[in-house]
Parts: sequence; structure tokens; C-alpha cells
Amino acid sequence: MKKIYCLLFLFVFAACQKKNKHEEINKLFQKDITLLIEKVTELKHSVESDAVETQIQQQFLEAHKSYKKVELLSEYYSPAVSKSINGPAIPEFEENDNITVDPEGFQVVEELIFPKYDKNNKEELLKELGVLSANLIRLEKVSGSNELTDAHVFDAMRLEVYRIITLGITGFDSPVVLNSLPEAKVSLETIEKYYRIYLENNEISNSKELLGILEKGKKYLETNNNFNAFDRAYFIKEILNPLSKGLYKTQTELGIPFMKEQRGLKTTAQTLFEKDAFDPEAFSGFPDYKTTPEKIALGKKLFNDPILSGNNTRSCASCHYEEKAFTDGLERAVSLDGKSMIQRNTPTLTNIAFQRVFFMDSRVSYLEDQAVAVIKNENEMHGSLEKSALAIQHKAEYVKDFKEAFPKGEINEFAIKNALASYIRSLSNYDSKFDNYMQNKSTFTTDEKAGFNLFAGKAKCATCHFIPLTNGTVPPNFAKSESEILGVPDKRKKLDGDLGKYVITQAAIHKNSFKTPTIRNIELTAPYMHNGVYKTLEEVIDFYDQGGGLGLGFDLQNQTLPEDKLNLSDKEKKQLIAFMKTLTDKKYVK
Repeated sequence: MKKIYCLLFLFVFAACQKKNKHEEINKLFQKDITLLIEKVTELKHSVESDAVETQIQQQFLEAHKSYKKVELLSEYYSPAVSKSINGPAIPEFEENDNITVDPEGFQVVEELIFPKYDKNNKEELLKELGVLSANLIRLEKVSGSNELTDAHVFDAMRLEVYRIITLGITGFDSPVVLNSLPEAKVSLETIEKYYRIYLENNEISNSKELLGILEKGKKYLETNNNFNAFDRAYFIKEILNPLSKGLYKTQTELGIPFMKEQRGLKTTAQTLFEKDAFDPEAFSGFPDYKTTPEKIALGKKLFNDPILSGNNTRSCASCHYEEKAFTDGLERAVSLDGKSMIQRNTPTLTNIAFQRVFFMDSRVSYLEDQAVAVIKNENEMHGSLEKSALAIQHKAEYVKDFKEAFPKGEINEFAIKNALASYIRSLSNYDSKFDNYMQNKSTFTTDEKAGFNLFAGKAKCATCHFIPLTNGTVPPNFAKSESEILGVPDKRKKLDGDLGKYVITQAAIHKNSFKTPTIRNIELTAPYMHNGVYKTLEEVIDFYDQGGGLGLGFDLQNQTLPEDKLNLSDKEKKQLIAFMKTLTDKKYVK
């Protein structure tokens, strides 16, 4: 009996220890929120008392660094509130409510303080600081009900590593002052603070190694604090990838379960760059109809068969050539009648599975619906899935294929579009030189590495073409795909008349807005932009270097691309292109 009591005591003690870890982390989190509120209050008082510019700017920097202490759990448990606190300084259209929501938070305040603080904006600045303070109090309130578990904490820590890679060191949430590197150090300190709690009363085999990685990362950020010169390739490969792997290993060793929910980025991914880190099924609108080899084979056959077009003369492959990464090499494709042109440039189909919207105007949310829209479009295929299904039912070979691909062998509209979507999902390989480099399976040339560091740094490419997908699907949750207003010209060097997403939403902020596409296989997919106006990558980079449409002198009040010139040298432009060519799928490399 005494032995049983001892065992029971040890069990209860262990349970309390585990609970205490949660309580300790939550207490630290609440304490850091309180500190953050105090920092913002001090900043507000300085503005009210007309303190000197340098004091106001320094207090802002300290306040934003304080946010990095709470970001890890704030973004995890309260993403909507966190967006109000630290989201982009760009208006958003809420489609469900049909309203445009003005931005708020740190990034709005940053634009009012940097690079110069104009006291004429004092009233507006105080208003924004008041909104920020209110949102922080809101965060404090909602965070009080957080129910932390070990699984959630470790999940949040690894997501924070991915956030540093994709949104931190790229300058995404410090777009004006570019204080991203000191802030990344605070993020690492927060991970370390929570990780150390799990070392208490636990023997963890890799704890010394992981703490060494954290220390190495903090020191590297301290001694390499020039934003434009920062070696992001080194930092990701030598610090952040090993860090997320180390957290994974510790979680496994402690027997802490991984989250079971299906996400775009798998909850079991050890790094952001491993081969199967992303789950294409999580981007599908039909999770019960999973992609299978049989569906892929059927989809490929349908993709190349003109039976889906109205006059049986055009297939999907008529405009999507595999050797051109499933584009056609034209500014715009010829329409079905052979006389006019289709409205926009033919996009690549490679590596598009990991998106939340499709078409340049973002009008559909799933690959299945994209297939239907193209087939039904009178200028593209002018077909009918209903009629195609009836025709296919009379072809013995197809009857056999559908029986192998679908449980009931059904040949209907859904089965056709699901098979097509399955084939397109299979075109996301992520086996480029870049992928291998990030997995330590290959090396980069000096120019390729410099190009990546430009892409993720000075050139600001990665603030819209997020690593590693290089499209507009926002990390680290990958739950939303964004559009941008760039100010792309037409052939006459005037602002292109295509209104893009505005045609769908009728929201003024969406005029000339187009989805941010992947730039994987970009060396094969010329000409570029939604209208095919640029024939070379050099022309594309020059456009961005000048500041987009505003840099070209267009009247474009809603441009989301920063209008400041990038001031890239000729050498830097060549290095950017060298990196972009590492994004080519293995099968296309000769």
C-alpha cells in the first residue's frame, strides 16, 4: 500500500510540475503584456508633451521590441487582435461585411514617426496611439483566458521561428525604420525564456546544443546589425533551421504530442524548407477527396484532351505547355475564336497548389473551381462539364480510369474537376536548387547567395513573395493569399487599364490589384506581369527598382508597393536574377 501511495504522489507531483510550467509561461506572458502597455503609454506621453524627435523615435523602437516579447503567444492565441496591433499599414476589404477597414497599430504609428516626425501630425499620431493602447488592453483581457498546453507552447515556438524567417528578418513588419534585426534578437530571447522552463526537472539530450544555437543567433544579430548587408542565407541555414529542428527534437523527447489539425504548413514540419513541409490537401476545399496517383493520371489525361472544350479543338495543354512550366510564352493567349486575345497573361501551373485564391483577380478559392471557370469561359474553352461528362461516359478507356480513381467510378462534373485539380496539385515539386540549398544538399555560388540575401533584404521581394513558396500566401499560418497594387504599365507606358480584383469586389482599394503569384520557374515563364508587358527579368527588376507605378509617375493613390527607389546596382540586379534562376524545378534544369 505504501508503494502505491508513493507512486500516486509521484504522479500527482509530475502533473503539478507540468501545470506549473504552463502557469509560469502564462505569468511571463501577462507580465510582458503589462510592460508593453507601459511602453506605449510612455510613448504617448512623450508625444503629448512635445518631446524631441529622437526621444519619440527611440521610445517607439523600444515599444515595438517589447511587442516581440509577446508576439509568440499573442499571434498564436489571438491572431485577430495581434493583427490590429502589428498588422501591415494597408487598408483591407472585409468581403463578408462589404466594408473597407483602415489599418491600425505599430506599422501605422511607424510611418508617422519615421523617417522624420512632423508635429503637424501630432493629433493623428495620438489618435493612432490611443487605438494601439486600446488594442493592447484588449489583448491583455482576452489573454487571461488562454489555456496553455505543452503542445501549444512548442507549436507556437516553432511557428515563431518561421515568423522570424519570413516576416522578421525580411523587414515585413518594420518597413520604414528596418529595425528587424534587433527585434529578431528579442524573439530569440523569448523562445529561450520559454524553452528554459522545460529544462527544469527534465533531462533533455539536446538542450545544451539548442541553447548554444540560441546564443549563437543572438550574438550574430548583435554583431551583424546592418539590414542591407545581413547574411540571411547563413542565419537561416546555420541558426534558424537548426533551432526549429532542435525544438522538434525536444518536443519528441519529452513525449509532447504534435497538434493534430490539418494546416497548410504541417504541424510536424521540422523546418520551413523540408521536402514535404506543406500539405496540398490542406489547401483543398474537398478534404474527403484526397489526391491519389490514379486521380493524377486521370487528371493528366483530361488536361491534354480537347474533349473538355466546346468544339473539341482546345485542351488545357493548348495554353499551358509543360516545357514552359505550363505557360505559353505569349503576352496573352489567342482566344478560342482565333481572332481576339484573352484578357491576361497565361500563368504557370507549377507550384500553385499552395495558394488560397486563384486567377490574377483572386475570383476563386480552389483549384477545382479554377478548372471549371476556364472550361466554361467562352474565350478560353467554351465547354460544359455536364456535356463533357456525358461524352466521357461513352469512352471505355475513361470508364476504366474513373473506376480506378473514384470509389464508385462516377463520371460527373465534380469527378472531372477533382481529377484535374489533383493533377495540378502534383505539379508542386519543390526540388529546385534553392530547396536543396536550404536542405544542405547543394551549394550556392557567390552571386546566387548574394541574390537571395537581396531578395529577402534590400530588394524587399520577400515581403510580398514570401519564403519559401515565393507567392503571396502569408506565413507562418499560410491561411490567406494576398494581392498587391503595383502600377504595372501597358505597352504605351501608361497605367494598364485592367482594374483587376476591383471588377470582383467593387472595392476602391482593389483598383489595379492583382494576386501575388509564385516566382518559381520564373526563368521559363516570360513574358511577365498580368499583361505580359515585360519580356525579361531585367525589365521586371527595373520596374520594382524605380518604385512601381508611382515611381513611373502614375497617379495611383492606392499603390501597396513602396514607392521609394531600391537603388539597386547593376551587379545587385544580376545577382537577384542569379538567385531567381535557382527556383527552377529540377526537371527543367539541363
